[in-house]
Amino acid sequence: MTTTVALAGATGRMGTLISDLIAKSGDFEVVARLDSSSALDAMTGADIVVDVTVPAVSQRIVEFAIAGGQSVLVGTSGWSSERIAALQPLVDANPSSGVVIVPNFSIGSVLATSFAATAARYFNSMEIIEAHHATKVDSPSGTAVRTAELMLASRGELGPVAAPHVDQRARGQQVSSIPIHSLRMHGVVAKQDVILGGTGELLTISHETLSPSSYEAGIMLALRAVSSVQGIVVGLDRIIDLAAAAE
Repeated sequence: MTTTVALAGATGRMGTLISDLIAKSGDFEVVARLDSSSALDAMTGADIVVDVTVPAVSQRIVEFAIAGGQSVLVGTSGWSSERIAALQPLVDANPSSGVVIVPNFSIGSVLATSFAATAARYFNSMEIIEAHHATKVDSPSGTAVRTAELMLASRGELGPVAAPHVDQRARGQQVSSIPIHSLRMHGVVAKQDVILGGTGELLTISHETLSPSSYEAGIMLALRAVSSVQGIVVGLDRIIDLAAAAE
């Protein structure tokens, strides 16, 4: 049985990659390719809507798909915890629609974020430096935001990080109390360093994407999981858990 897909952001670099993967998969078919000039009703009828657009339009696309009862895979950055919470009532009202939001499709990146969340319980000083290609329009990256949110959650009763001098612009943007510094430059695909400081030591957890091919396994994993998801699932780490539970 072939699962049909409407691909929003089909002409972008991630959309092109996903389109190529689906063409090779044998069990998925792209039936609608949307760009910035497309009407949203072009998505109607597809089993899955994949959104890899830009933050300014992503929410409208996702809300339209949920209202239509479609499963939605979101690979667009900019989905903060507040924005996701605001989406919950619409998902509750359309129980046939499940949403998977993936800040990063790289398995290695997901593991690095998990390591950082674990380490956050043992340090009181921590910051994130993330770098992406010069054409990435949003900052900080969705991966950095997700990492900071999980690090704070992991700290539990330890509470927020007391980062010094955060009133200075050069100290980055605080997310979940953790300063994030964003670089946008040529020669980079994606790189993130989580730096944690303690008495007499530094721990750096680093992940670098060298090629978009690193996203392929995560994309297919998420595509195959999204149809069975209920509610909202955030992060490829949750999809890995869902896949393990299904075995």
